[in-house]
Amino acid sequence: MHQHAYEGQCAAEETRRASAMPTVKYPKLTLLALALGTFAIGTGEFGSNGIIQLFASDLDVSIPVATYAITAYAFGVVIGSPAIILVAARANRRTLLIGLIALFLVGNGLSALAPNIELLVVCRFIAGSVQGAFFGAGAVVAAYVYGPGKGGKAFATVMGGLTVATIAGSPLGTFIGQSAGWRVMYWTVVAVGLLAGAALVAWLPRTDELRGNSIANELRALRRGNVWLMVAVAALGISSIFAVYTFIGPFVTDAARRDASVIPLALAVFGLGMAVGNQLGGRVADRQANRGLTWGYGGVLILLVLIGVAGGDLAILLPCLFGVGATMMFAIPTIQVRLTGFAPDAPTLMGALNLAALNLANSLGAIGGAVTLDAGWGTLSTVWAGFVLTAAGLILYIVTIARRRPSPVPPVLEGNAAEPHPRQLIRSTPA
Repeated sequence: MHQHAYEGQCAAEETRRASAMPTVKYPKLTLLALALGTFAIGTGEFGSNGIIQLFASDLDVSIPVATYAITAYAFGVVIGSPAIILVAARANRRTLLIGLIALFLVGNGLSALAPNIELLVVCRFIAGSVQGAFFGAGAVVAAYVYGPGKGGKAFATVMGGLTVATIAGSPLGTFIGQSAGWRVMYWTVVAVGLLAGAALVAWLPRTDELRGNSIANELRALRRGNVWLMVAVAALGISSIFAVYTFIGPFVTDAARRDASVIPLALAVFGLGMAVGNQLGGRVADRQANRGLTWGYGGVLILLVLIGVAGGDLAILLPCLFGVGATMMFAIPTIQVRLTGFAPDAPTLMGALNLAALNLANSLGAIGGAVTLDAGWGTLSTVWAGFVLTAAGLILYIVTIARRRPSPVPPVLEGNAAEPHPRQLIRSTPA
């Protein structure tokens, strides 16, 4: 009798859990639509780096002036995305994502038409303002599809499109720009964006469970010290990925003394590492509070030393490039889970801040590498700048955040308590 009672209780519990899970008509297609959106965004971002010489020549400006367009995109992510999240705080995440992809089309379409560098800078800022907001809102929708406790996996899914962009989208965009002109590259990005927009309209679930938040809640999250500590940890730690990625070309041609034709291979190897690390990191982030970050940062420190000491050998450089991409991306889902654990009532804004931190890391890594090169320390010296920055991020995390517990998940504000609101779906695993 006791056995039957126990089995009945188990069955009841399974029924309760099943009823609490969201019902999505096309879950795999929903996730595909989100990844396609981030693929389009990533192709536009990384593809711009590959055509900078082309639009500099066409618009009759120097390379340093042309880099203002790249910098403007980063400012769009850092400043524009959080601003959009605050303005559209109450919007349904489905509506927000569709609106963001429309703004993405405007930014890239106008980029293709820009008659001078000044307007191109403005257009790249508009395009960049979409990125962080899209990743944040996309992570909320992905978490809704996966169900409770899968915030890391959800963010990794959304990031998956970006990692594919580094492997295929960026090289293809650069090739199109070189073959048909830089404006055609941006029109190609628009075409991919249109496809992503159609997929979002067709496959994103229509439900009030994806409703937005109040501006007051979003702003309240910005007053939490742990949030800003995590942003600092991300900006410092992830910078080493850019202290390497930015200088892969010189690593191959100057340090390893190989032909420039090897550079695309090195970039692809790095991108493959990012894709692998992203998927593994998403799984670890949902199970361990700290391991994804501490293992990721610790692993990349070892690899940076190997590159700095023996990176002149291509047989060592290529595996290390794969490893740097993998270990850094292994840490990023944990950063997202910890951020949203400290502000569970503002997951979309936390996603935007995570992307903002990554763009700050881009600047820090590139600047740090430039400093070591200007000092005359050699081509591979950029990795030591990355080593110092990542070590600082790891130490800051261990000393200030690693043992802190996330904020308690707020109660359901509306609806049936058995059905979790999306704000509950991206949460940190307790320390």
